[in-house]
Amino acid sequence: MAGANTRIATPEQAVARIAYLASDVVVSVQPSLASDSEFSTHLKQLASRKEPSLVANASDSIPEIQSVRHNADPLLSVFTPIRSGRLVSVTTTSSILLPSVAHLYKLASFPVVIHVALAPKNSPDYTAITSIRNTGWTFLQSWSLQESQDIALTAHALAIHSGKGVIHFFDPSSGAGAESIEAADADVVRAILNLDNVRRFQSGPISGSEIYVNDGRVVLASEQPEPLAGGVQASSNASEVEVEASTITSQSSVKSSQESVTSSPPSVSTATTIEANASVLTSDNIYKYVTSIWAKLSELVGRQYNPFEWIGSTKAENTVFLFGSDVALISNTIANAKSADAFADAGLIVPRLYRPWLGAKLIEALPKSVKRVAVLEQVSRRTTKWGPILIDVLTSVKSAVGGVETIVGYQLGYITKDTVKPALSTVFQNLTLEKPVQNLEIGEREAPQEASGYDLVKPKLESSYTKILDQLFGSRAFIANSLDSDNAGISSTISATPEYGFGSLLARKEKKQKFIAEVQEAASSGTFLTEAPKRALAKWLSIANDAKKSEEVAEDVVSKLSLDNSRLSKTFLQNKAFLRKQSLWLVGSDAWAYDLGNSGVHHVLASGENVNMLIIDSTPYSERAAADANRRKKDIGLYAMNFGNAYVASTAVYSSYTQVLQAMDEADKFNGPSIVLAYLPYFGEHESPLTVLTETKRAVDLGYWPLYRWNPENENKGKPNFSLDSERIKKELKEFLDRDNQLTQLMRKDPHFGAALAQDFGTEVRAQQKRKAKDAYNQLLEGLFGAPLTILFGSDGGNAQSLAKRLGTRGRARGLKTTVMALDEYPVEDLATEENVVIITSTAGQGEFPVNGMSFWHAVKDSTELDLASVRYSIFGLGDSHYWPRKEDKVYYNKPAKDLDRVLANFGATRLADLGLGDDQDPDGYQTGYSEWEPKLWEALGVANVDGLPDEPPPITNEDIKIASNFLRGTIAEDLLDESTGAISASNAQLTKFHGTYMQDDRDVRDERKAQGLEPAYSFMIRCRLPGGVSTAKQWIQMDDIANELGNETMKLTTRQTFQFHGIIKKKLKPAMQAINRALMDTLAACGDVNRNVMCSPLPSQSVYHREVYASSVKISEHLLPSTSAYHEIWLTDDNNKKTQVGGNAVQDFEPLYGPTYLPRKFKISIAIPPHNDVDVYAHDIGLIAIKGSDGHLVGYNMTVGGGMGTTHNNKKTYPQTGRMLGFVKTPDVHIACEKVMLVQRDHGNRKDRKNARLKYTVDRLGVEDFKAKVEELWGQKFESAKPFHFDSNVDTFGWIKDETGLNHFTFFIENGRIEDTADFQMKTGLREIAKIHKGEFRLTPNQHLILSNVKDEDLPALKKLMAQYKLDNLHFSALRLSSSACVAFPTCGLAMAESERYLPVLISKLEACIEENGLRQDSIVMRMTGCPNGCARPWLAEVAFVGKAYGAYNMYLGGGYHGQRLNKLYRSSIKEDEILEIMKGLLSRYAKEREQGERFGDWTIRAGIIKATTDGQNFHDGVAEEDEEEEEA
Repeated sequence: MAGANTRIATPEQAVARIAYLASDVVVSVQPSLASDSEFSTHLKQLASRKEPSLVANASDSIPEIQSVRHNADPLLSVFTPIRSGRLVSVTTTSSILLPSVAHLYKLASFPVVIHVALAPKNSPDYTAITSIRNTGWTFLQSWSLQESQDIALTAHALAIHSGKGVIHFFDPSSGAGAESIEAADADVVRAILNLDNVRRFQSGPISGSEIYVNDGRVVLASEQPEPLAGGVQASSNASEVEVEASTITSQSSVKSSQESVTSSPPSVSTATTIEANASVLTSDNIYKYVTSIWAKLSELVGRQYNPFEWIGSTKAENTVFLFGSDVALISNTIANAKSADAFADAGLIVPRLYRPWLGAKLIEALPKSVKRVAVLEQVSRRTTKWGPILIDVLTSVKSAVGGVETIVGYQLGYITKDTVKPALSTVFQNLTLEKPVQNLEIGEREAPQEASGYDLVKPKLESSYTKILDQLFGSRAFIANSLDSDNAGISSTISATPEYGFGSLLARKEKKQKFIAEVQEAASSGTFLTEAPKRALAKWLSIANDAKKSEEVAEDVVSKLSLDNSRLSKTFLQNKAFLRKQSLWLVGSDAWAYDLGNSGVHHVLASGENVNMLIIDSTPYSERAAADANRRKKDIGLYAMNFGNAYVASTAVYSSYTQVLQAMDEADKFNGPSIVLAYLPYFGEHESPLTVLTETKRAVDLGYWPLYRWNPENENKGKPNFSLDSERIKKELKEFLDRDNQLTQLMRKDPHFGAALAQDFGTEVRAQQKRKAKDAYNQLLEGLFGAPLTILFGSDGGNAQSLAKRLGTRGRARGLKTTVMALDEYPVEDLATEENVVIITSTAGQGEFPVNGMSFWHAVKDSTELDLASVRYSIFGLGDSHYWPRKEDKVYYNKPAKDLDRVLANFGATRLADLGLGDDQDPDGYQTGYSEWEPKLWEALGVANVDGLPDEPPPITNEDIKIASNFLRGTIAEDLLDESTGAISASNAQLTKFHGTYMQDDRDVRDERKAQGLEPAYSFMIRCRLPGGVSTAKQWIQMDDIANELGNETMKLTTRQTFQFHGIIKKKLKPAMQAINRALMDTLAACGDVNRNVMCSPLPSQSVYHREVYASSVKISEHLLPSTSAYHEIWLTDDNNKKTQVGGNAVQDFEPLYGPTYLPRKFKISIAIPPHNDVDVYAHDIGLIAIKGSDGHLVGYNMTVGGGMGTTHNNKKTYPQTGRMLGFVKTPDVHIACEKVMLVQRDHGNRKDRKNARLKYTVDRLGVEDFKAKVEELWGQKFESAKPFHFDSNVDTFGWIKDETGLNHFTFFIENGRIEDTADFQMKTGLREIAKIHKGEFRLTPNQHLILSNVKDEDLPALKKLMAQYKLDNLHFSALRLSSSACVAFPTCGLAMAESERYLPVLISKLEACIEENGLRQDSIVMRMTGCPNGCARPWLAEVAFVGKAYGAYNMYLGGGYHGQRLNKLYRSSIKEDEILEIMKGLLSRYAKEREQGERFGDWTIRAGIIKATTDGQNFHDGVAEEDEEEEEA
């Protein structure tokens, strides 16, 4: 139980614990969601320990902790829970009180408790408290660590008893230096709170549906019996009390709380009592309630409290009334005064109950001897001549009969132990004067500044948008409310507000007008030393309002004024910023969106001024539904559009960078108020870009954050005001557009959007869709005989779905009424009505359900109502017993199937057949287990022996698809015309690979779209065929255009040395293919079961030699190109089937090389130029190693065959392999030799099992010599003996290099090949600008980097200038990062099991400190990562590799050769980031200490015995580290 053996060290800890125990909901106000407050750390600790709330209806319920930013209108979070009968408390600093005053008035009549730590911490300002004193709340204060706990408890008990809001305020530094105290005993807390009162409130939620609580609520006095402890007075007369520094209460002996609770009489329940003639709650009622609570507290713990606490002699004539934080300091100083001190024998009185103000109780607390009262108020910003506390005291004391003659007010500042005595001496010397001075300041006005967590700080992530402002407008950009501005003593909290910023902009506008007037006068009659300034200023005046022209002229004006150097010139130069048409901006956060009518947003819009507002919204999409409906932000975009005079744009830099640029540019040009809404979702200020990206994509894709631009000026141009830049919009925006007829205009302009826009976001009711589908199918089955059989499947890769459909077909053939559907399509509430249910599920991730079964599983396991007593069922699971080799992970094998079997049995269902498990490790994979399970199912259903069953057609294979495709046509052309879906058929999806495109879907948004009833976000990847990776500068620009206009605004430089585009939707697929063709490229055979893009080492150091080798790559590629005309027919014709191709010629339909079935699997060729193995020549079906003759020219190639990277996790029949040497072939014959190798593979490759269809398996099955003989037989020639060569690297060499012809080449570092623009790095724009002036070529490298080639010396300065401007010359990266490579993986690759491209840079960043520490920053270590074992980034040759196993989990491999000559080996399975970092840091440290001279990391891991060397792909699975460990343990 909370409190056992707990020590309390700070007031915030004490308060947080009481709030936690006494609340159903705690609103934790924090500096930011990533930064804890002094309260929130303790609240989270309690919640993490699952400490229960004492007031919860269920004994084990923990309170809900709602974390809210301090500037996000936190009290809005209180309304819903308090209205629903849940007790709410708030922990905060005093900074939120004044901005929340409107809410305070409305919440005062509800039992809310707000615990306020006064700020600033070292010298609290009580202004916030006095400013809200009349809002109707009860105010209590504490001054010590022990009091903070007791008064916090009092506050909760009083709020519950009175039904009124209570604010407990305290100085957070009051516990400094004090000894820790015992945490309040839970039984004491329970007794003080009075759970009968708690239940009464919880059982009576307030009705109403308004956003805010009903303002008319009246709190009535309760006449519940509250027995006082025997002998304890509710109030005490003034008495002399000895004071301790830690507290001002009397410290009686503390009784045993256990004894006190058990000896007290049982409480009387009044939960059902109806009070006759209940009266409105008064201050007397509050007094009665609070004193009864303190009496109970005194009885239980022996500490006494009073509304006013008197400290000192009962005979004192002079006293201090203190409303401030230094109670202990002042009281101890008075107590220890010497007789000569002016304050000797004085008293001190402090208000514990500040509101309601009980003047009569103040009089009672003052000794009759008091004649003079000094009122010390720690209030820094007084708005009246007399302080609020002075007025309270004057009103009470002067109206009473007594001996007080003089009351003097003082303003208390910062005092310390060293200054308190002089300060008190001043107070009392003035107090005893015949005519004392009022309002003297005591102490220092300014306290030493301490950093506050609540100061406004611009999160690092949010700088993305302000950097774009800088990039777009440069020196023209002026952010009026920038936190960096010098605002003459104005706090950042105020200066950052839109109101302040707007006022600043208006003032700046006035200054600009004044400047223009002065320029006009000077241009006509100004006194300059020369006439040049006059002419320049006159010219500027004529174009002053034209941003572009004024920018150009401004430089000339400044130059002329500088040369003139007159006094007048110097004056103008001081204001030279006004010479440019400034782009005026206010930048703020979504905190501005809570109360639009009262915010500066409204003021800007209503003014009509030409001011731009950039408002950054950081709420993650995944948290939007969790937000309390009553505190959700208002839609600023809609609000602004309804004004009619404003430009409005909704943008998201992580969705469309170019749209952000366009919106900001349009906002700047718009003559009137502009609002640019900018989405940047993050959970914490240090969030990874990957999280921001995925959250953005979900929000944009599903219409939560639509991208649009609204420009009222378009109407005058005959254009629609509204432009939609994303696909879906939310309901409220649609309604607005409907009103203005904008939606109709938009749909007419672009009918493609019709279907998406016709749906209201969030209104798709998934349950109804399930119901309709199921009911419709049931109607079809009504006429059939036989028992019903419902077959449900959960499938990721398609195997479980195929089994389920086949089982359904077999069931129907046996006379059963079968229904087959995905688990998530099935309405779970119908499960109890079924007779027979079969579930087939695969295993995903770490023993998780597949995506289309997750919702079903959660609904079933969380159900408390399912009764399946009449249901019969059987489960079959598909898994891999070796997928999780570690013993502790064995539980994940077929876990979904096992879990479902257990849960259904627990709900009373009866098994038809025992759980069946399919194991990929069995001889026939999962079919082994399935063939045993299915007959048992038919036996149990009574349909095992049925005559006349039809023969089942064999499953359609890729070979069948190719044969039926009519030379790769299929029905692709027809599918492209189908606008009802963004997808194409499964068969066509296989065929389009031959055309260079893959169908994919965005996996970042897959689950969310499914939840909304939408199909996946289908798009296509296109890969160009670019032999040798050489592109002209013009082609680069054309590729860039395709990415911008038809793709996702990025390009990928692949490990196949070519361009790849992502995010191309179906309707843009054909235009993209045609655009590539216009660039004299194509995509034919870039993918598919054909020879793919032929790679060639870019070799910038030897251009002449490179050109010779490069010619071979082009010749081989063209020679092995498929001959079908389907490519031209499908992609390069217009709608009337007229040919529009620019490059290439249509050919007749037959395949002389490939035949109608093409190759068994993909086929890859690469050419390496020693000593550089940057193409990983051993990783390919054919590897060609260029051999240079004695004359320096190419003579031929050594040929290797049978390399390949693809494997399947834990399937030992699959493995990576390195190429084996066949021999030497001369240059003129190389394309023919390649052809013959390919033909042997065509005729002897395994076409029955695609997992064993690659050439590497053919070579291993036939043997190298037998395979070589078959090639030579077809070729009619013999291979010569291989020529000598050597490799020394397979990484790129970065920076400038000059070749033998004098031309220059620069290798750019392009991390993982992704060409894109970000706010920090405009790489894509920079490369485009370079391409505009570059006269040479670009070479794409096999390591995903880029070479600027063939640059003449005279062209260097211009190119270097652009490179520096766009930071493209930066090569200051660690050698580990420069040597790294990753495949695309998430979100587009359908095979990915884990992140790769988006995660590897993050992992390397976390390793770089260790690299620096061990002196390895300049040491190249080849590290690669892929999202699956297909090996696109060739991970099996890396010195260290991480291959995705499940989301967030990777297999780790070590021991690859640095030259790409040796495969690595599995070191650890299924490890996550913390394990990766721990292992890598240990290895790097050892490597730095143990390596020999020149020894590479991969070689060292083998020599050190960390991993065994893989000498051949066929022993890749042998001697794996973790298997060895298990054998040793066994």
